[in-house]
This record gives sequence, C-alpha cells and structure tokens, in this order.
Amino acid sequence: MTDIGWEIYPKALTELLVSLNKKYTLPPIYITENGAAMADEFTDGEVRDNDRIEYYHEHLNALHNATEQGVKVDGYFAWSLMDNFEWAEGYLKRFGIVHVDYNTQKRTVKASGKAYSNLITSR
Repeated sequence: MTDIGWEIYPKALTELLVSLNKKYTLPPIYITENGAAMADEFTDGEVRDNDRIEYYHEHLNALHNATEQGVKVDGYFAWSLMDNFEWAEGYLKRFGIVHVDYNTQKRTVKASGKAYSNLITSR
C-alpha cells in the first residue's frame, strides 16, 4: 500500500496493456503519472525512499513484461518530478523523486531520483 492507502499491484499494468492490445489497434502509448506517495523521511540531508525505488522497479518490469507480449510503448514518465501540491492531499503526502523543503524551496534529489536517473541514462 502507498502512504495514502492505494494498493500496489504492478501486474495490473501488464494485464491491462496486454488485454487492450489484443482487443484494439492501439494509438501510441505513453505511461504518464505512474508513481506513489510514500512516507518519505528527510534525514541527514537525504531521502532514502527504497519503497519508491521498489515501486518503480516493479512497475517498469511490469511494463517490460507487456512489451515482451507485443505491446508497443513509446514512453514512460515518473510521477512526479518534485514533491508538490496534490489536488486531493495538498502538501500532506510526497509523490516526487525530488524532495522539496516547502519552507525554503530547497530541492534535494531523493534516492529514487538518483536510481531513476541511473536507469534512464544507462538505456
């Protein structure tokens, strides 16, 4: 579960894409706003959000599984780049791969942001 109680079930991404691909001729597919609110803690100048890293790892593997079954995906975007105001949760939950100190506006790349950067630069 995410920090706001959403179930984490990456296999659903694979199942949905594969079933849609079998039933329809799909337009270009871009996965947008895939991410999760996690209970981040800013400690000693960093955020070690291993739960978010795991979330992205599992969902990107699910996306890979869909492509292995013939689904063409043209892009994937992590949700969200920075912690920000979220329409239903305000500033209470953190979704970003970059921590924002709301008082000073200082930005700090989280462990998940570094992992995501390493992944996309290695491809």
